[in-house]
Amino acid sequence: MKRVVLGLYRVRIPLYYLAAVILIGNALLGRLLVSGGVREVRLAVVFAAIGVAGVCVALAFLAPRLLPEHPVRVVASPVRGRWVGVNSPASKVPSHGVRAYGQAYAIDVVADPVEAPRPEFGGEMMRAVSEYPAYGEPVFAMLNGEVVRASGWRRDHRARSNGWGIFYMMIEGMIREIGGPGFVVGNHVTIRSDDGIYATVAHLKQGSLAVRVGDRVKAGSIIGHCGNSGNTSEPHVHAQLMDRASFWTAQGLPMSFAGITLNGEKESADALPANEQHMTVA
Repeated sequence: MKRVVLGLYRVRIPLYYLAAVILIGNALLGRLLVSGGVREVRLAVVFAAIGVAGVCVALAFLAPRLLPEHPVRVVASPVRGRWVGVNSPASKVPSHGVRAYGQAYAIDVVADPVEAPRPEFGGEMMRAVSEYPAYGEPVFAMLNGEVVRASGWRRDHRARSNGWGIFYMMIEGMIREIGGPGFVVGNHVTIRSDDGIYATVAHLKQGSLAVRVGDRVKAGSIIGHCGNSGNTSEPHVHAQLMDRASFWTAQGLPMSFAGITLNGEKESADALPANEQHMTVA
């Protein structure tokens, strides 16, 4: 029974999308499908879709407690310099509020160098991304392996830099969800290690990818540059480990960055910065 529940939990996102498509289609075209036995078939399909959607919602709340525990994987930091943690699994899990798209243990890091701090929140609704020190910074592979996903065509939009901007981003995010995970994570690279772990970095700059599918890379090699693509409020790097390449069915895996210093401490450690905690990577 447990295996069945976990199996359904893994495919809950595509099942939920399928149910949503059926229900939206019924809302738009249902009045046209009323002749003969078509109406009965339509209603049966609609009620089945409602049931599937309900099961998916229940799985999202109940199944995580059945998930196996995984050891923390130490990986290379995807950035260099001084960055601050946001939506960190060191503060809560799931770090982004949901486990969808394999991001249960994902972390966002935002560049915040002492000599050029990032703009404070507020003021202009949508700032130019060039005002943020993270924009254009190199992004590095987190582990040795083969590139299995590399997408770099999506545009970099302006930052959402005040309350109204965040509200706009939330509405925009719901629309992005319709397009699937690619429109949420934006430009990204996924690398498969030789032992089957998948590392993804996302929100990369349009046209900046330095790798393509099939390339072999080493941890610490440049794979692209930080951008502001996908569902994001300002230029930053999103990093996560997964047990599958597909965002639709992947489960997130815990990780830590090798040899970082936190809040200016002298000793380095394998860790992740908590929310609003700074890390420095040599």
